[in-house]
Amino acid sequence: MSDFTSGFWSIYVIALTLGGIAFCAWLLLTTGKGVAPPTEGGKVGTTGHVWDEDLAEYNNPLPKWWSNLFWITIVFSIVYLVLYPGLGSIKGVLGWTSTGQYEKERGDVDARVKPLYDKFASMDLAAVAADPEARAMGERLFLNNCAQCHGSDAGGARGFPNLRDGDWLYGGEPAKIVETITGGRLGVMPALSAVLGEQGTKDVAAYVRSLSGLPHDSLRAQLGRPLFEQNCSACHGADGKGNQLIGAPNLTDAIWLYGSSEASIIEGVVKGRNIAVSEGTLAMPSFKDTLGPSRIHVVAAYVWGLSNRPAPR
Repeated sequence: MSDFTSGFWSIYVIALTLGGIAFCAWLLLTTGKGVAPPTEGGKVGTTGHVWDEDLAEYNNPLPKWWSNLFWITIVFSIVYLVLYPGLGSIKGVLGWTSTGQYEKERGDVDARVKPLYDKFASMDLAAVAADPEARAMGERLFLNNCAQCHGSDAGGARGFPNLRDGDWLYGGEPAKIVETITGGRLGVMPALSAVLGEQGTKDVAAYVRSLSGLPHDSLRAQLGRPLFEQNCSACHGADGKGNQLIGAPNLTDAIWLYGSSEASIIEGVVKGRNIAVSEGTLAMPSFKDTLGPSRIHVVAAYVWGLSNRPAPR
């Protein structure tokens, strides 16, 4: 409730909550007073509603135990709202928050598992990746934090790299993998349609396909080469082999992040590949605060081991 953008919504929630409780209390009071007293002989009166000539609706009061349960519920809700947050931005007497509870529980878990992770913290990644216990821990961490994008088998998807092969955008050395997981990666390719035009875009796409030996229009490829050198080589290199310092992909191999069809390549040149997770582009979040150094060390060893296959200890 502390994320309200204005004081209005806090007041709105308070009014709605207290209004609902007050309405329930009013309903109990008014319905109890509206019950007709028994007639002579102990018979209960009716509401005056009669169906099929002799089917009448009696005006019986609620049993006391039943109505008292409602009153207990109302009292409980008031006490709860005094102690815990529930009325807009009012924190409650106890000061409890879901964030604080999460941090407390996470701290308790971290304290219990710290000795387990400390055992691997002093080991290099290759040794950790060869340890069956560490590999199992890394796999669980991967499935909980990385599989949403890279897949449960780490095989990747459109826009998300395959971590099982030897192709790395930023480098596959252990230190680079730790760096990637810790700080995240923000890969950006600008849209070049305004610079190249429709014809130039098709020519560049043909040249890019020629770099990896894919079927292409040779004339368009010849026209696209100088355009590539002028507009694309700054990131991908004059030979198209990419640049791991900035995460520019190698365009000369058979590995494609978004597909190797002419339409996919043209789409990338026209629209660019900007930072937008919803579009499946290169936007990897930082796990520095989520996992911490010790867990990152273990999951990085697991990822490194997927493509290096260390001999088991």
